Amino acid sequence: MTKPSYRKINIDGLNVFYREAGRADAPALLSLHGFPTSSHMFRNLIPPLADGLHLVAPDLPGFGQSDMPDRSRFSYTFNNIAKVIERFTEVIGLRHFAVYVFDYGAPIGFRLAVSHPERITAIISQNGNAYEEGLSEGWKPIQTYWNDPSPVNRDALRAFLKPETTLWQYTHGVSDTTAVSPDGYSLDNFYLARPGADEVQLDLFGDYKSNVALYPTFQEYFRKHKPPFLAVWGKNDPFFLPAGAEAFKRDIPDATVRFFDTGHFALETHAEEITKAIRDFLVH
Repeated sequence: MTKPSYRKINIDGLNVFYREAGRADAPALLSLHGFPTSSHMFRNLIPPLADGLHLVAPDLPGFGQSDMPDRSRFSYTFNNIAKVIERFTEVIGLRHFAVYVFDYGAPIGFRLAVSHPERITAIISQNGNAYEEGLSEGWKPIQTYWNDPSPVNRDALRAFLKPETTLWQYTHGVSDTTAVSPDGYSLDNFYLARPGADEVQLDLFGDYKSNVALYPTFQEYFRKHKPPFLAVWGKNDPFFLPAGAEAFKRDIPDATVRFFDTGHFALETHAEEITKAIRDFLVH
């Protein structure tokens, strides 16, 4: 087990925080978090994998310890965040790497794969969606905002930013909620409470429609390149349904799809099981 280091690097004027562990010459795994969390979500995954992999987990712009520039200076779209992360991989010297994608990290990681398929050695999707059948009814309020981006519909989405909603995201579908450490959701709520963070997140809710529009492009990438693919999915996720995990096999027939009896934040309760699945998949 190797202890991670905690670093910041300037990417075209924006400071990106990241966790790193393992030998620089080992096979690389880039891990991309989702809403409303940060690379902190990988705290239980990184150390036990560091003996065989080079692990890198950045905080996305606007999240965690990375810079959250004012919206007048940085447009919070998934395309722009993907560009920052792509440049981040180049600056730190990741030439070929597997990618672990979760939630928001999926459309960012898939953009990287479409842009530079030669760099991607494998994909691990943990509740990271690329198919419309994977979207649950929980997306309805956000879809309403996509169709009519009015102030009223935008304000309706503030319910997703409340501390009790974060707690619900962590515990919904978990059979034993005492297994969920308060560290994760408490830290997420701290970051969400920062001045301006609410508007950043509302911008990203609105822009998520750009990801759905790219689903056919992502699927074409899967069909054409058929990267080694592992889905490790919390089957009780209120936002991303098991059908979204199964759909990957339509385009990548050799994909491995594994379900765990937990919710959206599967690493909070099943880090040991997911670590083993990744070790079997990547390290052998």
